[in-house]
Amino acid sequence: MKPIHRLLAVGLVLSASAATAADAWPSKPITMVVPTAPAGSTDIMARLVGDPLQRALGQPVVIDNKPGASGNIGTEFVARAAPDGYTLLMQYSGYHVGNPSLYPNIRWSPTKDFVPVAMVMRAPHVVAVSGRLPVKSMKELIEYGKKKEGGLFFASSGNGSIQHIAGELLLRQTKQAMTHVPYKGSGPAINDLISGNVDMFITTPPSVIGHFAGGRIKPLAYTGSKRHPSMPDVPTSAEAGLPGYEVESWFAVFAPAKTPPEVVNRLSAELRKIVESEAFRRKVDEQGAFATYMDPPTLAKFVDQELAAWSKVIKSADIKPD
Repeated sequence: MKPIHRLLAVGLVLSASAATAADAWPSKPITMVVPTAPAGSTDIMARLVGDPLQRALGQPVVIDNKPGASGNIGTEFVARAAPDGYTLLMQYSGYHVGNPSLYPNIRWSPTKDFVPVAMVMRAPHVVAVSGRLPVKSMKELIEYGKKKEGGLFFASSGNGSIQHIAGELLLRQTKQAMTHVPYKGSGPAINDLISGNVDMFITTPPSVIGHFAGGRIKPLAYTGSKRHPSMPDVPTSAEAGLPGYEVESWFAVFAPAKTPPEVVNRLSAELRKIVESEAFRRKVDEQGAFATYMDPPTLAKFVDQELAAWSKVIKSADIKPD
């Protein structure tokens, strides 16, 4: 066989092998890692996506919570996982684009260690307070905080999370004395908010909206540019007396770098069907957020933009991990 023919033959064999591998995927359960504790927005989103995804792929999608170190433990775990499509990351934007500016020594890169698969949700935050607080508006909260010994205590799902940044930005805008209390995810933070151990939690609605009706948690402001249909009585930040105070998070699926493009594209296509389905949109709308799909190239560009934007916010506000 001539050299050029031999090279062509090898190329055909490799192409056929790649196609066979892609066709065979998935042949076993897929693990979707959540870098936070159960019950938070990231966990809720993973489960909303996981159920229909496993039906579409014909394999179980196992949700694996790996909280700690402000999302760095779970994120690094996926960064080091085999790039075979069987380990995925449901990522919270605060960790993915905030941590690199807050923790210069983290052992993972948002762009070098991951390949984008799909964005699934975007969510402005809600300023939520404990139902035990004698306040019904942002104005009353600020007045209450000024009189309270030690000021207000605000929770977050970890140092450097967007919830942490949101609290620091609110502190600077209101000149209100506030103390940051980090947790290993939204679940533990919500428990302490309900019990009154912390006063406030600025977070995405999915993790807290279920507690509004019973009054255990009270929403005082929505940090979007307009009110959300699921919370028509909750004023925007501007309406509540905080013009310009807008904070938004997003949630997306990532895979380890070098995951086969065929697998990434298959995953993204299935996720698009899920995110754009009426059933999923309705569930996300009920959570006070917005179902939003982005394909891999679009998400990659968006991540680059977000890294630059949040780096600027963190540096200008001089936000540092506690």
